[in-house]
Amino acid sequence: MELSPAAPDQPPVPPPLRAEASLHGDALGLAESVIMGVAGSGPAYSVAASTAALVGTVGILAPASLLYCGLIMFGVVFAFRHLNRMEVNAGASYTWVGKVFSPALGFFAGWSMLISSVLFMVSGTLPAATGTLQLLTPGLVDNQNAVTLVAAVWLVVIGGIVAKGIKLTSYTQIAFTAIEAGVLALLIGLAAARFGHMPAHAFSLAWLTGAGFTPELFASGALVALFALSGWDVTVNLNEETRDGGRVAGRGSIVAVIAVVLLLVGSCAAALLVLSDAEIRKAGINIVFVVAGKLLPYPWSCIAVIAVMLSTVGTLETSILQFTRTLFAMGRDRVVHPRYARLHPTYRTPWLATMLITALGLLLLFLSSYLSGIKAVIGDSISAIGFQVAFYYGVAGFACAWHFRRPALTSPGKLFFLLVWPLLGAGFCLFIAAYSVPTFDATTNIVGLGSIAAGIVPYWWSRMRAQAYAGTATELR
Repeated sequence: MELSPAAPDQPPVPPPLRAEASLHGDALGLAESVIMGVAGSGPAYSVAASTAALVGTVGILAPASLLYCGLIMFGVVFAFRHLNRMEVNAGASYTWVGKVFSPALGFFAGWSMLISSVLFMVSGTLPAATGTLQLLTPGLVDNQNAVTLVAAVWLVVIGGIVAKGIKLTSYTQIAFTAIEAGVLALLIGLAAARFGHMPAHAFSLAWLTGAGFTPELFASGALVALFALSGWDVTVNLNEETRDGGRVAGRGSIVAVIAVVLLLVGSCAAALLVLSDAEIRKAGINIVFVVAGKLLPYPWSCIAVIAVMLSTVGTLETSILQFTRTLFAMGRDRVVHPRYARLHPTYRTPWLATMLITALGLLLLFLSSYLSGIKAVIGDSISAIGFQVAFYYGVAGFACAWHFRRPALTSPGKLFFLLVWPLLGAGFCLFIAAYSVPTFDATTNIVGLGSIAAGIVPYWWSRMRAQAYAGTATELR
């Protein structure tokens, strides 16, 4: 596959590399694609990381916030599905935005995805480490050095699994996701059965209808909801490794988002049924454990610890997959160093890219140990990741609407699914990102905005390499 010709003001780029070997094609089917999409969002982890913050922001309207943001998010889901049919490429939004708009905007869409994945190495591994210590040595849960060390071990192990091959990765995800989804469904059912007649918060249809939302209130909780719902797009980063990837990867993302929305809305409602506002605030990122403790006797309540831990590890795995497949595509197109397009001769995985994100994750974990606390690290990275995800989701949604603008006018159905809904999803993502910036503290803005802006350095480096290539090609002629 070749990128579209560069704009007149841009130097020609070197032709894409001929890969030494292709990614492991036809490795995943529809069921595995769905599992990967659900694992990418990590429902149990998302509930733990976002519920207390969301309830603290919008109160009992938290389930409605997730539901409505999920419906709007489907505009982006359908945009990715249509763009994936246009071209099957592991670079996903990087490739599509670059072809539809410009290589520069495509680069920054890909860069945002890369940065968000690197940041997740902190916000993903720390809860996994906390859960591990809760099961093995509870006395060390509040010891930040111990948590950081265990997080580093998890990161190395998962990096090794991803480097080993996509089939081993998919088998791991099937086991992890089945456990976490089963535990969340069990807790939702028990909460309804045991607290339905004496809830901590009286049930109201507003929980689902959102009656009482003001535009400001909805917007204030939307970034948290957007973070909770993100990650499903790993399905399209794996499209080159999926059977009939042009169709199956898009279908997998749709089914995955439906499952994630149901689990998140149900779990949020369960927390409102079981816990008071004070208990939710106190629980913080341990909210799944606290809910399970009220519904199940010890030691059965420990299944919540296992679910969140496996969910977090699974989401960590899909973040590494997204990073490595995007960097592989960028290396193949020579917009980053071609070494990242090299595949392991046996496992057919981008092993250098996997080593890179593992090393970056270990570095960030080391640096995070000097911050004030684990909660601060997770909170800052969640907001920053939400901003970055909103950016690359948004530009991809606009790319879909622009590319398919003429086919969209041929029927009402195509108008809605190719143009209206993707535009709504894209506009929502970019608006929420812009709306949230003034609410961030300086650290979050530096991490969220500054890391995207830092992409100008590798972008100009790629332009300089392209100019050098153009000069060499001219001399040879």
